[in-house]
Amino acid sequence: MSTDQEDQIHSFDAQVAYYTKYIETHEKYEMAGIYADEGISGTNTKKRVEFKRMIADCEAEKIDMVITKSISRFARNTQDCLMYSRKLKNLGIGILFEKENINTMDSSGELLFTILSSLAQDESRNISENCKWGIRTKFKNGELHLNTFKFLGYDKDENGKLVINSEEAKTIRRIYREFLWGLNPQEIAKELEDDNVLGCLGQTKWYASTVLGILKNEKHMGDALLQKTYTADFLTKRQVKNQGEITQVYVKDSHKGIIDKETWNAVQEELERRKVFREKHGVKSYNYGAECNPFTNKLYCDLCGHVFGRHTWKTRGIAQWQCSNHRSDGKLTCKNEFVDVRNLEQGFVKAMNRITANREKYMKKWERMIEEGTPLQRVRANQMIEITAEPPLEAYVSELAQLTVIEVTVFGAKEFEFEFMDGSKIKI
Repeated sequence: MSTDQEDQIHSFDAQVAYYTKYIETHEKYEMAGIYADEGISGTNTKKRVEFKRMIADCEAEKIDMVITKSISRFARNTQDCLMYSRKLKNLGIGILFEKENINTMDSSGELLFTILSSLAQDESRNISENCKWGIRTKFKNGELHLNTFKFLGYDKDENGKLVINSEEAKTIRRIYREFLWGLNPQEIAKELEDDNVLGCLGQTKWYASTVLGILKNEKHMGDALLQKTYTADFLTKRQVKNQGEITQVYVKDSHKGIIDKETWNAVQEELERRKVFREKHGVKSYNYGAECNPFTNKLYCDLCGHVFGRHTWKTRGIAQWQCSNHRSDGKLTCKNEFVDVRNLEQGFVKAMNRITANREKYMKKWERMIEEGTPLQRVRANQMIEITAEPPLEAYVSELAQLTVIEVTVFGAKEFEFEFMDGSKIKI
């Protein structure tokens, strides 16, 4: 059975009843068993558990003959048809294809069987092409063809329309919120795991790639980009990413969004900003790791432009940052000084408190960003207003540094310039 639609299920039951009676009323036959894979395509045998069990029983000499309705029910792949029929023939087991009236044990049936199995494969190809045409026609009309089984945040109603799953939507909103508050995908994934938050398949294991995919999915804000992937091979069902081979369709407001468009656009801006930042500085990651340091890949040398790396000697109680270009081939190549971790942290506290102390001066800038800026600029301005409304810092807060600091230029052991998320630069 190649589909699990209701009419096909009834057909399956009818087939079982027919062949049970067919074998029981034949005086030379004894039922060895019914082998049937419901709802599984015959284009390959990888997922056909019952088919494989039948072959195993043939090899175990539990079966003398296989009876099937037609070649297309046995396999729609010419290679599989020929391989398995010949394998069983070598075991002395024939296959009777009732519709085509072919018995593989008959020498005259070999050529006809080869031709008809090729036609069965071509029939499968035609069905696949018709299905593709139907799906792509729906896409062109702006209709979604989406499996919500592996899509967090939505279910389908009786009409096939996307409806918000209220519990899963909480997780989606949390991921977007935490990303805009400075957490990277690795940290978000770890926190979700720690809180035993369920994914779309009921799993509590989360990956950074999953979080990143959610952050980039336009369907969470109510739009839909259709035909992101396509089936490259109808036999293997291999899905590949659409790189322009097939026309894509973008549908605005195709369903109710979980995330408002302003927030979604702000997240896309931040993702792009981080990408540009990595390319500009030649680093592979931006605040990478489940428990990353807020200054990782954000600290740069004023003398040579290289990134500063963190080094720790726990036995000596030393933790410091130094230019990655400090030495090359055993020779001193950059004369910039080492930076003690405590000096850097104290520098951040001073810089943040300076902005807080001059809040009224910066307020005009933030209000202008809210009125005229991009979605991300508006988010950042509102965050700075909220942060600076609190009393000055009395101690270093790593979460605040991770959120607010974009880049730090190191001039010396105790001389830094902090660039904040609103574009402000403070030299300490």
